[in-house]
Amino acid sequence: MTSSFPAGDPTTPAPAPTAKRRGSNLGRTLSLVALVTLTVVLVLFVVFNTQTVRVSLVFGVVDLPLVVALLAAAVLGALIVALLSIRARRRER
Repeated sequence: MTSSFPAGDPTTPAPAPTAKRRGSNLGRTLSLVALVTLTVVLVLFVVFNTQTVRVSLVFGVVDLPLVVALLAAAVLGALIVALLSIRARRRER
């Protein structure tokens, strides 16, 4: 017995949304919440660390806002860790 309905029968129910779509939306929402939270924390960090501090370097002394000194120290620390991890990976090969 053959059906007289065409292949794109409008009476067939549409497939239900998959969990992948729901997970994707949840992931986007969590990413957005994390981004907004991080932005608020960074803005508060900058606002509360505006006082000037004296930083003694090998080649001299400079006066910087505390937030700049802290961020520079964090960036240099991350750079050192990244370079050491690259070196360790090369030694494993």
